[in-house]
Amino acid sequence: MNPERPYDIILGPIITEKATAQSEHNQFAFRVRKDATKPAIRQAIESLFGVKVTAVNTLVTKGKLKRFRGRIGRRSDVKKAIVTLAEGHSLDYTAGI
Repeated sequence: MNPERPYDIILGPIITEKATAQSEHNQFAFRVRKDATKPAIRQAIESLFGVKVTAVNTLVTKGKLKRFRGRIGRRSDVKKAIVTLAEGHSLDYTAGI
């Protein structure tokens, strides 16, 4: 895999209360490109962080219409990936900030 390709697939981590609670079960959430496949996501996480991935679950959150001062706007669709790591592996994407 091209060394720059993982950075194109993984857009960033999702840091919410729910995602933090999932980290206790060795699951981590990431925003990914809409055209990213599960094998590509697995390979990108393994190459970026040096961990073993056991499962990848994906979901697409549809954007919704929102109003702001009478004008209608639309949020964009977002694809998320829930990555489960192998036993004994951990991930700390907040280090180095």
